[in-house]
Amino acid sequence: MITSKRPEIKHILLKNKLKVAVLGGGSWATALIKILIENKRNVGWYVRSEKNKNFIEKNQNNPNYLTSTTLKTKRLKISTDMNSVVNRADIIIVAIPSAFIIDEFAKLHIPLRDKIMVSAVKGVLPENMKIPGTYFNEDHGVPLDRIGVVCGPCHAEEVAMEKLSYLTIACQNETYAKCIASMLKTKYIRTTISNDIIGTEYASMLKNIYAIAAGIAHGLGYGDNFQSVLMSNAIRETKRFIKDLHKMKRNINNSAYLGDLLVTGYSVFSRNRSFGNMIGKGYTVKAAQLEMNMIAEGYYATKSARFINSEFKTQTPIIEAVFLILYEGKRPGKVFEKLTKKLD
Repeated sequence: MITSKRPEIKHILLKNKLKVAVLGGGSWATALIKILIENKRNVGWYVRSEKNKNFIEKNQNNPNYLTSTTLKTKRLKISTDMNSVVNRADIIIVAIPSAFIIDEFAKLHIPLRDKIMVSAVKGVLPENMKIPGTYFNEDHGVPLDRIGVVCGPCHAEEVAMEKLSYLTIACQNETYAKCIASMLKTKYIRTTISNDIIGTEYASMLKNIYAIAAGIAHGLGYGDNFQSVLMSNAIRETKRFIKDLHKMKRNINNSAYLGDLLVTGYSVFSRNRSFGNMIGKGYTVKAAQLEMNMIAEGYYATKSARFINSEFKTQTPIIEAVFLILYEGKRPGKVFEKLTKKLD
């Protein structure tokens, strides 16, 4: 974690100067909008649907996600034109599902290199196996010190209910990290900062795979005792995976890693756990996807993680088990019977 003796005034002045926008119309985007406007921020908001835009402006809530959350629309500039939203903002918080990012950003004609890009995506782009931060850096020329990551443990549904939650803001630029953390801090949101933009973003991706594994286990009838062993092995697997990708000093037991894994693996709000639970109960992948009205990021992350690991050969038996079930059609019961013998 970053510590500093520098005066706080620099990031406070920057916070008051910079304009912020959120891209995405889902539950996490809506939760972030709620936080920002409660902090008296004027926010640009890109949503794809003109119908949803008009509904939000008229009724002050998202018709599809966190529907009970009232949004003060006088502080919102909502648009279906991503270029106009991005053009007016200095800080861009991206909360678009990873599977749609490349298609959405293909619409963009505004340069991003002078923007501060903040990923709240928690997934990997399936077309090129890149985490969003790497994509913004390599494909859009955004300097690494202008890229940030927002990570949990934090479910949008609990933000909507204003239950005490924690966010970690990762950025190599300490001033930007503090600035974004201040924007997202409320009476029920506590924020910390980190400089591990790569580790936190990969951890956000991996925890969705392990949540699917936890859901499969539950669907198959395994109890809490086994699932605790599964999560214990999952955090060690995460540590090995991230260490091989990007070596730096980090405490894997911090909330951004272990905490985010636990809440995603156990919470009733976890879409990845719910997806896995259906798979464990016998749903096909297609049937489970149709049953859900939200994206289970872990489905795409599983294939990406396995591909990325083909270079490093890290021991990842849980990722391998989930891949065999989701992409090779292996029977969950048989796969997990073998997996239980590899865990300790």
